[in-house]
Parts: sequence; C-alpha cells; structure tokens
Amino acid sequence: MTQKDITFVADFLTEHFNEAPELYNRKGKYFNVERVGQYLKDEDDDLVSPPNTEGNQWFNFLKDSTHLKESPLLFPYYPEKSLHFVKRQMEGVIDQCLQKPADVIGKSVHQAVCMSLYKISQSEDSTPQLFKLPFLWNDRTSNLHYVLFTMLENSISKIHILRRHTDTSRSVSNGILAVEFGNFLNNSINESSDSRCYSCLDAHFYDDETVTVVLKESVQQEGKERVLAQLPLS
Repeated sequence: MTQKDITFVADFLTEHFNEAPELYNRKGKYFNVERVGQYLKDEDDDLVSPPNTEGNQWFNFLKDSTHLKESPLLFPYYPEKSLHFVKRQMEGVIDQCLQKPADVIGKSVHQAVCMSLYKISQSEDSTPQLFKLPFLWNDRTSNLHYVLFTMLENSISKIHILRRHTDTSRSVSNGILAVEFGNFLNNSINESSDSRCYSCLDAHFYDDETVTVVLKESVQQEGKERVLAQLPLS
C-alpha cells in the first residue's frame, strides 16, 4: 500500500467511526456507520447520519411553491429513513392503486373457447417449443380479434389465423384456418416441389385487410432467399 492509500483509510475511519456519546442510549453500535451503507440497510430505524438538505434546489423549490407543497401527486420524502423503507412505502401505495382494477378486471375475464392445438408427450422436458410468433390484432370496424401464429415441426410452411368476435356470445365462420406457402413462388411449373419451399419467419397484420409475412427458403444452402409478402385476408 502507498502512503496515499493509508492516509485515505485513516481519514475514512476518523470521519465515520468516531465515538458518538449521543448514541449510547440507542440499540446497536456506538459509532456512525458509513454514510452510503446506511441507506441500504433493510431497517425501519432512522438514519444515523441523515443527509443535509440545506441548499437543496428541489426542496427549496417545493417550499416556495404553494401549489406543489401539499400536492398528492408528489411522493412524500423521508430524509431520516433508508431506501428500503422508502421502497416499501412506495410498493404499498402502488399495490393499493392496482388492487381495485385487478379485482374488476379479474372478475370480468372468463374463458370463451378452448381449442386443442397439439398434444405433447408425457415427458415435458423433451418436448420442443411448437407454438411461435403469436401476434394479436383487433379489427374495430368488424369487431373481430385475430391471432397469428405458426406451429413448428411438421407445419413450418403454414401460418395459422385464429379469428374470434369481440362479443363472446357470437361466432364467426372459419374461426381458425391455416395458410400454406409451400412452393407457391415457383417461377416455372417444371420446378420440383422441393426446390423452392418457403417457411414463415415472421407475420404481422399490416391493416384490417392485409397480413405481412417474411418468408425464407427452406432449402439448406447458402444465400437463402428472403421474401416480404403481403397477403389479403380475403
């Protein structure tokens, strides 16, 4: 260690660990704790060395503002408490704000329909992910909900579209269907069905009537072709 290091440590001990007779009647050590660490203690006790807020621009601004001084929008400041205490206070306020909406929303949600998409083996550890790219769209004009998704493994060239009416008591025709891309982009009828097979990389609704998809060639080779296609729902 250099002399500078030793001086630094000595100054630190002198400043933060002097005996404090005024603290003798308090539970715990009779020394001032390090001023940063005291904020991180998960205790409800007051800080041993609270900060000096004199000259703080924010406090002076609040003190001089008649409108903000008692504003319920400002979270109260606890200069004598640690960050853990303030965190618990804030969590309590947030939980209280969210409780009523959670109760109302929770009671209004119910299952409208159940569809079996695939079956998995008994050993879930060996089951691959089969459900991919879920994208939601709400057609406000027709009051319809759409979900776009793909199923891996045997149907990588298909994109599935689930359609439900926003009024759960009503049904729509073709509630779920699959669109298969396959080799529809072949330039010639002479091309083999395996030469230009496409699978879906991503899919989103462009608007209420159009779906945008990103396709790639399924052939295992360098420079796979990528295609950006827009498909009308009709």
